[in-house]
Amino acid sequence: MPALSSIPPLALVAFGGAFGACMRYLVGRWTMMTLGIGLPYGTWTVNIVGGLAMGLLAGWLTRIDSGSETLRLLLGVGVLGGFTTFSAFSLDIVTMINRNEIGLAAAYAVSSVAGSVLALMAGVWLARA
Repeated sequence: MPALSSIPPLALVAFGGAFGACMRYLVGRWTMMTLGIGLPYGTWTVNIVGGLAMGLLAGWLTRIDSGSETLRLLLGVGVLGGFTTFSAFSLDIVTMINRNEIGLAAAYAVSSVAGSVLALMAGVWLARA
């Protein structure tokens, strides 16, 4: 990975993140046009696809010898982070489960979802106050 490894890490993340965010937008638009607005199909799609992609990437990166950190930054942190942070969240939980930290994984999952929903509600309330 000589060409990519010379790029500063922040630039890798920024480039990948921009690409991932654009893909998330396009998936959202496509699902809205094809499936309607009844449910958040776009969000659901990127969360599921992003989780699968993060799993494939994590598994592949453990098998390659060189360039894995560069690819992790570009594809994992950048592209998939811009596409959906749910993929990184899912990887965190699976990592805890693999370390047999089941209680911690459950607490992290519940507190992350509940905490982010409550924080969003607080932000809306504060912005409207």
